[in-house]
Amino acid sequence: MIFIVLGSQKFQFNRLLKYIDELISENKIMGTVVAQCGHSDYTPQNYEGVPFYNQDEFKRIVSDADIIITHAGTGAIITALKNNKKVIAMPRLKEYEEHVDNHQIQIVKNFVKKNYILEAHDKDSLFEGISNIKNHQFAKFKSNNSAYINTIKDFLTNE
Repeated sequence: MIFIVLGSQKFQFNRLLKYIDELISENKIMGTVVAQCGHSDYTPQNYEGVPFYNQDEFKRIVSDADIIITHAGTGAIITALKNNKKVIAMPRLKEYEEHVDNHQIQIVKNFVKKNYILEAHDKDSLFEGISNIKNHQFAKFKSNNSAYINTIKDFLTNE
């Protein structure tokens, strides 16, 4: 199953949802696709899409998913990686009014550089990612949260 995750900020990401619909129509994506569409106003025609799942449902779908396709928000990417999911991230772009700037391009580049995820920027690269992701050997993601927490604790206790 493919799970599309578009985050909770008040920006649409219709472009990604439409690409998925087109790839399903062209028989380039087979199997189940579900989407948490967030604040997008595009209604998927060939797969299930809802604005938001509740927390338990979201966790269940992440657990069941083989592939997570997401915007390039760090929260969505890290959630997928912590659940050992194969991830394709597409940055939201200012030119399509998907965000206020293009910072998500840099986020994607950083995760790709470490070989944690694949990236997509248009319909063709999205299809390429979907086609190649099952055989791609990703680096194992390791969260640094405990190191950050320890640094903060050390700072606070030494004040």
